[in-house]
Amino acid sequence: MPKSHPTPESQSVSRRRFQKTAATTFVLSAGTALSRARAAGANDRVGLGFIGVANRGSQLMKAFAEHEDCQPVAVCDVDSNAMAAAAKKASETAGASVFQTGDYRELLERSDVDAVVIASPDHWHALQMIEACQAGKDVYVEKPLSATIVEGRAMVNAARKFNRVTQVGTHRRSSPLYHELAGRVQDDLLGKVCVSRAYRLSNMAPAGIGKLPTSKPPAHLNWDMWVGPRAEQPYQDNIAPYKFRWWQDYSSQMGNWGVHYLDAIRWCLGEEAPSSVCAMGGRFGVDDDRTIPDTMEVTFQFASGRLAVFGQYETSMNPTLASGEIELRGTKGTAYVSERQYEILPERRGQFSKQEDFAKPETRSEVSNNHVLTVNHARNFLDCMVSRERCHADIEIGHRSTTFCHLANISQTLGKRLDWDAKAERFTNDEAANEMLHYEYRAPWKLPTV
Repeated sequence: MPKSHPTPESQSVSRRRFQKTAATTFVLSAGTALSRARAAGANDRVGLGFIGVANRGSQLMKAFAEHEDCQPVAVCDVDSNAMAAAAKKASETAGASVFQTGDYRELLERSDVDAVVIASPDHWHALQMIEACQAGKDVYVEKPLSATIVEGRAMVNAARKFNRVTQVGTHRRSSPLYHELAGRVQDDLLGKVCVSRAYRLSNMAPAGIGKLPTSKPPAHLNWDMWVGPRAEQPYQDNIAPYKFRWWQDYSSQMGNWGVHYLDAIRWCLGEEAPSSVCAMGGRFGVDDDRTIPDTMEVTFQFASGRLAVFGQYETSMNPTLASGEIELRGTKGTAYVSERQYEILPERRGQFSKQEDFAKPETRSEVSNNHVLTVNHARNFLDCMVSRERCHADIEIGHRSTTFCHLANISQTLGKRLDWDAKAERFTNDEAANEMLHYEYRAPWKLPTV
């Protein structure tokens, strides 16, 4: 059985030790991997199959290409143009032609594919990940992990049943800076953090993704395969390839952006799940074909006594935080955190307050960006394929963080505050909400029973 990767939920006894050794652990991991890569011959490399190779998929291919102990051997996409472009780059990396297919099942059948990297649209993640586990492949799957909470739990079950190494694409989990901060916050750096905040900011007013008629799909796109398990949908140019993130059936901005920040917040706080959620919002300032809000704010409450707030504002993009991408407001100080640095702002005396044990001002930085974190995340996945340990963003971690986004979307859709039983993964005060935990797949697709 694989060792259990230490999570913030289980680190209360060893926080100080974690805080002191986190950065060293990352350096040793990278150094060991580099030595192994230099010693490895072409036949010793991990064979990677990439499913979904357009936007994020191409970024993942570039990140994995920086590691000499792996190579692409197969690519899959329902868009033949995207697949051909990716295959050309992959062949240059591998030094040989790679297999191409528009059907992921053909890729999973290949014996030269040791691991699968999934960056298809969100509604495809569950089927492809579970079937990859069944085929004996380790899996790197992009965020948000799933399209429903039921799918997410099935994915966790598959990974455990087939003993597969899994990494979810919340790549801040492979940031030494975030690792350090998470340990320090849980070790009382900020006192009790009662409120945390993060936002997705963009100004898409007034036209957004536009209003377009349905049309015949382009010849290079297998539209029926793209839609997959979702209900039959006529093709529109403002759905694929990228704008599906504004269509609730396929994604959401809560899932696209919210999962990154909510994952980071719950990690820093050592929280697994909220006890209740209340989301409000709607289409207030953008007139387009989207089926998600252009303005939305959700508040999560935890049984430990704290709130986490996430705002999706797509009608304005002026800053909401003093700096950074997440804000952790504690009784001793506030942390403003980004992928490049965190800044600690000490608290001040308030009404009737005599407390003087506040945090000290501090700024910690590292050279980082989206690509660097993705390279780190890929490295951790490759290392864990050898050690069989749990990855930084193991499937259970990814499922719990993605659940936040699904809870928010369900609350906003129903216009209700909902109470959540994280152990049973059920709402306790609304049966209509429980009916939204999954959807009926379009034939012939079925969610495997695991």
